[in-house]
Amino acid sequence: MKDGFKICIKFIVVSFWLSTSTINAQILQDTASLKLVKKGIDSVYNMHFAYTHDALRKISQLYPEHPVVILFKGTITYWENYPLLSNSAAASSFEKDMRHCIALCEKNKNPSCVAEYLLANLCARGLLLTFYADNDQNNDVFPLATSTYPFIKRSFDFTSVYSDFFFFTGLYNYYREVYPKVHPVFRPLIIFFRKGNRVKGLEELQIAAKKSILLKAESFSDLSYINISYENNYLKASYFSKHLHDLYPDNQEYLAEYVKNLLLVKKYDEADSLVMSSGTNQVKSYFQAQMAIFKGIIEEKKYHDYKFAQQYYNVGVRDMTSFGAYGNEYIAYAYFGLSRIFGINGDKENQKAYRKRAMKLADLKKINFD
Repeated sequence: MKDGFKICIKFIVVSFWLSTSTINAQILQDTASLKLVKKGIDSVYNMHFAYTHDALRKISQLYPEHPVVILFKGTITYWENYPLLSNSAAASSFEKDMRHCIALCEKNKNPSCVAEYLLANLCARGLLLTFYADNDQNNDVFPLATSTYPFIKRSFDFTSVYSDFFFFTGLYNYYREVYPKVHPVFRPLIIFFRKGNRVKGLEELQIAAKKSILLKAESFSDLSYINISYENNYLKASYFSKHLHDLYPDNQEYLAEYVKNLLLVKKYDEADSLVMSSGTNQVKSYFQAQMAIFKGIIEEKKYHDYKFAQQYYNVGVRDMTSFGAYGNEYIAYAYFGLSRIFGINGDKENQKAYRKRAMKLADLKKINFD
């Protein structure tokens, strides 16, 4: 169910950077500060945290205790410790910052700041919901998501004022129409939400990807995910993930998404080249585990070396296990691969057993590289 919770709240989550364009008119009007924020955003997504912390320090001095500063700090924590596990020290700091930001926003009584604090409130809630959903903390997801929807409805009043909201409205319009069709169990609940428009949602997301200064990364990422998960257009997904990787080449999660998309469209040579060239950059065990599983797929599909493929799959599963819910989808990829290899070797019992394990873990069961 983790993917279900994440998609239900996805249209809230990635609006964080939108808040930096509207959260504080002084920042927006101050050319130097705005330039600092923009460069800070790019540095976060490109995993260049030395500059990011310097930018946070400077912005904090200019706008102490402003919600945008708290959000900026929380996002740095989220990416610097990605994947952010609930039992980590960084998680406690992150959750405290998000709750603090929400409290600051809801104390606002100044009518002229309604739009700014509404966005900050939504962004903090969205980031916190992402964290809860990623860690399968369902008991925390439901109450926070329920209390967030009224703020989402209010945000539509500002779409004609801030063009960056194409990203936000695009996600809502798309998922409001598509998600209940794919997951009928949610239909009785979704009728209480304002209607959306699938085509319009996709158009708005593409406008955001092309024109947004602050939301390019999230727009490209979501367009890639949507085309894989719901539109069944792997080629188009790889187009968006390539743009994302080109924009932020040092972001290992975006690299992993691009490699995955290349494998889905069977561009094994390109995927192999990227995995091999990325070897010296894999400083975190989570990404090392991702690459091990991708190497297994490449050995299986490109070289037909099933012995090496099996070894890589097993290494990937072993290393992913410590990442809890974050690792389930990738472990499922490995189990699908092991199932195929056992089938090729005539071991029908293990073929069936590993496929059953894969299906249990996979949220997107059709993404199996068969």
